[in-house]
Amino acid sequence: MALLAIIRLRGRVDVPPDVEKTLELLRLYRKFHATLYPDSLPGIVGMLRKAAMWITWGEINYETLLDLIKKRGRAPGNRRLSDDYIARATNNKYKSIEELAIAIYKGEEMLHKIDNIVKPVFRLHPPSGGFKGSIKKPYGNGGELGYRGQDINDLIRRMI
Repeated sequence: MALLAIIRLRGRVDVPPDVEKTLELLRLYRKFHATLYPDSLPGIVGMLRKAAMWITWGEINYETLLDLIKKRGRAPGNRRLSDDYIARATNNKYKSIEELAIAIYKGEEMLHKIDNIVKPVFRLHPPSGGFKGSIKKPYGNGGELGYRGQDINDLIRRMI
């Protein structure tokens, strides 16, 4: 089982209704929003293929996940996350952000199921240094869209 990071790269104009609904189900409402889902969820691959011309995705590693949660993770009410907050909100099941990140990475917790503790959407910046290719072409053809595997970690680090 791998943890997929999914980032919306294109805006909301001229999106077909079925693709817009798919992006809504993935909680990708705006440009540069990111979410995390395990690839074992039923239907996730079909949703990614349906919205492939508006998003990019790949397998996130633990170091990038930890940075993403520490720097861009938010609690309900749009407060920054802290070790104290995580311990209180989980009744000492997880005592720190690192323990929560390990549980998410291993698949013991899913962000979309603990949305009362951590918001499942991360708001990112545009990538520093800009995009390397067009945001209208697939990743394999010199663009930025679609599946990119482990290269998603470099993009996320530039967007944090």
